[in-house]
Amino acid sequence: MKSALNREIISAVAAQWKNLKSDIETRLGEFAGVWSEGSEKEIFSELVFCLFTPQSKAKSCWAAVESLSAKGLLTAGSREKVYRELACVRFNKNKSGYVMEARKLFCPDGSIKIRKILSGIGDEEAVREWLVKNVKGIGYKEASHFLRNIGFSQNLAILDRHILKNLKLMGVIKDIPGSITKKEYFKIENKMRAFTRSLGIPLNHLDLVLWHKEAGELFK
Repeated sequence: MKSALNREIISAVAAQWKNLKSDIETRLGEFAGVWSEGSEKEIFSELVFCLFTPQSKAKSCWAAVESLSAKGLLTAGSREKVYRELACVRFNKNKSGYVMEARKLFCPDGSIKIRKILSGIGDEEAVREWLVKNVKGIGYKEASHFLRNIGFSQNLAILDRHILKNLKLMGVIKDIPGSITKKEYFKIENKMRAFTRSLGIPLNHLDLVLWHKEAGELFK
């Protein structure tokens, strides 16, 4: 049975989008600049950020990335040194390992080649699939988040708990799944795409509107 759309909440979200639209376009333009004009280090930093975000606060994760960058530990230094910078990130032992694995993949000789590698894969969906299969610690949510943050994608859903909660409140989905399989992720993503088309709000705009609704600001 389909869930019933909550028109009152949807109307409030649409009004919020109209108020934020200019700021959202500015923010998305900044993301796009990372891919088109940013350094390899900037792109790799966004990947590391998305490796850190599961079950952790976004601002704490970005602070950890900035600390690693300032100390030259993004692409060099031991796992122990990386681990010590992740005190504010949950599951920091595992995530320090993810950084080491990402280095092996994208910085095999100490020089970051992430843009070159990703550029040769295909469109946004193909790149997301490649990331999920090849980057340890990355799932569909994290891969979608990373690609949005570097301006590589515009139509991939970042199905974190805040987005799922609001999709349920608006009646786009009936229930929030306890765990999301690949099949379930794509099913919800397609529902979100159809919903955004019906509203006339781009998917990547809606994501930031719902983030602002929960956090009171536009971040990453």
